[in-house]
Order: sequence, then structure tokens, then C-alpha cells
Amino acid sequence: MMRTSVNRYVVTRPLYTEDEKKLKVCNPDILSMNALLSLLPIIAWMKIYRLKEWLLGDVVSGVSTGLVAVLQGLAYSLLASLPAWYGLYAAFFPVIIYFFLGTSRHISVGAFPVLSLMIGVVVNRMVPENGPPANITAFEGLTMNEQRAIVAASLTFLIGIFQLAMGLLQVGFIVIYLSDTLISGFTTAAAAHILVSQLKFIFGLHVQGFSGPLSVIYGVFGQITSTNLHDLVTSIVVMVVVLTVKELNERFKSKLPVPIPIEVIMTVIACGVSYAFSFKEYYGVDVVGRIPDQFEAPMAPDLQVFRETSVDAFPMAIVGFAVAFAVAKVYSIKHDYVIDGNQELIAFGASNIFGGAFRSLAASTALSRSSVQESTGGKTQVAGVLSAMIVLVVILALGFLLEPLPKSVLGAVVIVNLKGMLMQVCHVPSLWKKDRPDCVVWIVTCVASILLGLDLGLAVGLGAELIAVVFRTQCPRCCVLANIAGTDIYRDRKDYTSIYEPEGVKIFRIPSPIFFANIDFLRGKLIDAVGFNPLRVLRKRNKALRKIRKLLKKGELTLMSVSPKGLQVMGSLSAEDSEDESSIEDLDLPTDFSDLPVQVNWRAELPANISVPPVDIHSLVLDFSAVSFIDITALNGLKMALKEFIRVDVEVYIVACDPYVFEKLKSCEFFDDEIKTSIFFLTLHDAMLHILQINPPLSVSEKVSKLQHCKGFSVTTTLYDGLFNI
Repeated sequence: MMRTSVNRYVVTRPLYTEDEKKLKVCNPDILSMNALLSLLPIIAWMKIYRLKEWLLGDVVSGVSTGLVAVLQGLAYSLLASLPAWYGLYAAFFPVIIYFFLGTSRHISVGAFPVLSLMIGVVVNRMVPENGPPANITAFEGLTMNEQRAIVAASLTFLIGIFQLAMGLLQVGFIVIYLSDTLISGFTTAAAAHILVSQLKFIFGLHVQGFSGPLSVIYGVFGQITSTNLHDLVTSIVVMVVVLTVKELNERFKSKLPVPIPIEVIMTVIACGVSYAFSFKEYYGVDVVGRIPDQFEAPMAPDLQVFRETSVDAFPMAIVGFAVAFAVAKVYSIKHDYVIDGNQELIAFGASNIFGGAFRSLAASTALSRSSVQESTGGKTQVAGVLSAMIVLVVILALGFLLEPLPKSVLGAVVIVNLKGMLMQVCHVPSLWKKDRPDCVVWIVTCVASILLGLDLGLAVGLGAELIAVVFRTQCPRCCVLANIAGTDIYRDRKDYTSIYEPEGVKIFRIPSPIFFANIDFLRGKLIDAVGFNPLRVLRKRNKALRKIRKLLKKGELTLMSVSPKGLQVMGSLSAEDSEDESSIEDLDLPTDFSDLPVQVNWRAELPANISVPPVDIHSLVLDFSAVSFIDITALNGLKMALKEFIRVDVEVYIVACDPYVFEKLKSCEFFDDEIKTSIFFLTLHDAMLHILQINPPLSVSEKVSKLQHCKGFSVTTTLYDGLFNI
């Protein structure tokens, strides 16, 4: 707050003005239209759709993305332990709903490998290959694949309910708790899980259901002698060719009109070769098999499955949304438009509810597929709808052509698309150099997700991230400030060689909120900064006063008016007299000179060998410019700390305090007879000028001018009357 005083601190600077704000009258019709546009973002971008400029790009992008979506849909359904065609449903039904409700114009909605793998873990748990399935009434009389389809569809429906509820409750901000570091570590671990899960297809083995990466590794290498060489060779050829062409696409992307769809090309070739040479019949190669040429009837979700999978569904809802939102944010920044996190939750929630009713896998987005949609000229979700039409054609008319496709080819495609996620490991050394707490979060999340599973790993990673945040705020980097000579700027004195620190003044900066977890740490740092413990000094002073009273009472100490010391000992203090009979509570009270003939000068030498720790400062300034809040526990601790300094004759000042924090102090009865509102100053320099006014330095010309002769100021100081004409 500003102090009323005859002294003035005048700054000459250009006049800064703020444009006049005009009140806008809200029209109910406008509010209704805004609500409609918020719920149906398609209306907003369809109004600005440039038919001649954008349509061709959307068509090319839609066809290219549709071909990739077909292949990835088939591949990612294997991660969920489902027949291949269920992945195609994820590339159709959710896309239609997102077209109307989504705010991103560039992401490709559909199956996401990490989400598919998480669904596969639940599917394998409830319907294992060996052993009886879970006790679900709807499972009676169904095959294993049909039971698994019910689990996956019900789980997708439940994921959609969670996402829709979060969107309606406006909690899209929850994604901010999943940092880029945490997502990177999590997706790297997920990529490791996916890689391991595809080994059985690469080697052509029939490994039974697994519960973790190590178990499937044991299963694969336990049957390594049964490897199908045709599957292995096919996978290696596909991976080498696809990786090579992808590198060429990346290197020559500026010269290629569209990326070479090498995955689609290799899939077509593999289908032809498998059909021509009868891979399944003669060589035992596992193929995709029958793909129905019609959609299955919609189904209601199973409530028993809901009860069994509710704990699993919530982290899946968060992961699916977080990844999609992160990708959407990248493209929104690149193409300069705004996305709404809450509306994205609503869009994905509705998409997954609709998709789950038609037995689709849970939808999110895949970076590789979204990259194809954007890089091939896609401008809006018209490209997404066209890609869904390509998938529809494949489901209804061309599905039979994919029946001879070896699953090893799909496994190879999945592994190739993991390159980006797996290469995130290479960033760990540089992350360690830049930010070690973030690097620890990455490592903990990755290792926990690999060893404990993706759901528990995500929880552990989130816990590690919150601990890192608490650690940063609980142990902030406090510093002592000093003045840069000739300016009104104050910086950490450790960072500068030529810097002016006023004698008898300490400026302590608190760079974080003050709350129950860091108040003791901050008090410790403050004591280190000033060089003494005020409570210890106060207790020593009160003990000294008690001894002086005893000496005066016994006549062993007399007042000498001519003595420089003021008090002169006339005898010796006995051992019993030196014992302390005061309680700790009495020693913590302010020093009381009311019954003494003089006040004790604690800076002078005391009689009778009485020793009190010295106090080298007369003023303490606390910089609150970075303190955004303070809680009750910290408030009480701060109050006690300030009183301890005040009671040892150190004037305390608080500067640059946020108005919210100041009001909080007032409402919590922070101020009393010892701590007054007058200790608060608007700026640090205001406080320093006030301190130098009441505690003028010995040499005005050499010391005061360093602080007050700032650029743009004219200072004249009269030492004795304390008048500053500035």
C-alpha cells in the first residue's frame, strides 16, 4: 500500500495510456448463437470454408488418410486382442461424430496404439485365452471373440461417458497435470509394451495370454525354435522397405506433392503374394481372415463389464484425451486457430459413446495418421469424413481383398510406426542437462509403466510429477538482493561483481507462494541470509536483562553517568546467580526495560562478562513480488518470524505484495501492535529510500548517492532533518 508522507519519490517517464474500454450490452440472440457455435464448431468453420481453395486438398488428404486408417485400424485391433475388423469401426463411427463436435481441423480421429494396448490388457484379463472368462451374464453361449468384443465395446462406451462428463463439468484443465515430460515417458513405455506384444506376430508364434512385457518375452523366446520363417522374413522385408521409404519421404518432403504411401503399397503386395502362394494353407502363416461385409448390429453396454472396468476406464479416458489434445494443439498453433479443451472432451466422449454402441475401439488420434492428413493438404475435418468414407468402402465392398493379409505384416507396420515414440529415449541425456527433476519424472514414469503396467505406471508418474512440483515450491531458490549502482534495480548479489548492498540492510527475496510445506524452509533460509537466529538472540537478551536486574538489586552493578559503558560492575557474579530461572515463554517475550534506570545498548560491551550474539542489521526487507498466495499455517509462521526480528530491534518491511495476499493478511488478523500495515511498501526502491531516510549512512556523498542517484532522478539529502527532495 502507498504511504502518506511529505517525502516524494518522483519518476520521469513517458506517459502510458490504456485504451478506453466500452461496455458491451449482451444480446440474448447473440448469446444463443455463441452457445450453438460452441456446441457445434462445424458451423463456425463451415461458414468460412473456401470451396475452390480447400476442397481439392481435403479430397487428396481424405483418400490418403483413409488408406492409412484402414491399415492402422487392422493393425491396432491386434493390440486390443480383437478380430481385425473392429479396428476399422474405430476409423469410421467416431470420425462422423467428431466432424460435428470437434474443434481441431487437422487431427485424424481413430484408433491409437497405446489406448488399444490398454484395452487389450483389460480384454485379456476378463477373457483370457486359457481359463474361464469373467462371470458376466452376457458371455453365456458366445465365442471368445464375441465375449472380447463385448468387453471392448462396453469399455469404449464407459471411456466416452467419463470424457463426456468431464467436458460437461468443464474440467478440461485436468490435462495440464499431464506434462509433456510425463506423456513422453509414458508413451515410450507404451511403445515398449507394444513392441513386445507384436513379437509373436513377427515370429509367427502362438503365445498364450500375457500379463506383462516380461511374460510375453519369456513366451516368445521359450518357443523361438518354432519360429515361422515365412512370417519372420516377410516382417523384416516390410520393416526395412517401409523405414527406408519413410526416411526418403522425410528428406524430400519439400519436393514430393504427397508422401509415398509405402505402408499401403506393401500391404497390397503382401496380400497379393500371400494369396498367390497360399501362405496360410502351405506355410501356416496366420492371416487376417474373414472380414464381414456389413456392420454388426448396435449393442447396449454391459453394466457388469462397467463395474469390472470402471477403474481401468478413467485413466484410459485421460490418456486418450491428453494425447489427442496435445496433437491438436500443435496443429492449431501452426495454422492459427483456437481449440477448446472442454469441447474436445465432449467431442471425444460423444464419439466413443457412439462408437462403443457399434462395437468400435476407443478413439483418440495417432500422430503419424494426423501427420498424413495435415501434410497431404487437409484443411478441415472434411478430409476426416472422406477418410471415413474410404474405410466404409473397404468394410462393405473391399474387405475380402484383405483376408489373405499376414498378421506379421500388420505387426511390422505397428513396429515401424513406433519409431517416433521409441526415439524419445534419445532425449533423456539432454533433458538431464536442462532440468533434472523433469528427467527424473520421465525415467520414473517410463520404468514404472514398463514394470507395473500402463495404468499403474501412469499413476506413479503423476505422483512423481506432483512430488517434483512440491519439491520445487517447498525448496525454492531464495536469494539476497542488492542494488545495481546508479539504478533502482535490485538483483541477486551472487550474480554480479559490482553491486551495492546498503550497510545494515538485508533484502531477502521469496520466489514462491508461502504455504505449510515451505514456511520452515523459508525461515531457515532467512536466518542463513541475515547471519543470526533472532529467537536465540531474543532469549539471550532476556537472560542478560535478568542477570543485570540481579546485579542491580544486589548493588554489584551501578549506573556510571560518566562511563562510556553506562553500567559498571562493582563485584563478581556468583555461580548460582548465573543460573536461568525463567521459562522459555518468558524468554520469548519482547525485552522490557521499564524497571531499569537505562536502556541497554546491545551493540556495546556488556558488564559482568555478559555475552549476547550481535545483530549486524537494522532493517530487513522481504520481497513478496513472487508470492501469489499464503495459507493459514504459513501466515502464523510468518507472523512469528517477523515478531522475532522486530523484538531484536530489526525493522521489517514487506514490498511488492500482491493485493490478494495483503487482503488475506488483513482478514486473518495478521496485524497488531507489533506488526503494522505501515511496513508494506509498493516497490522495493520506495522501501529502501525510506530506510535510508531514518537510518542515513555515514557518508552522504559516497553511499547515499549510489542508491538514490538513479538514472532519471535528482536527489538532495539533508542528513540531520532527514528531508529527501527528490
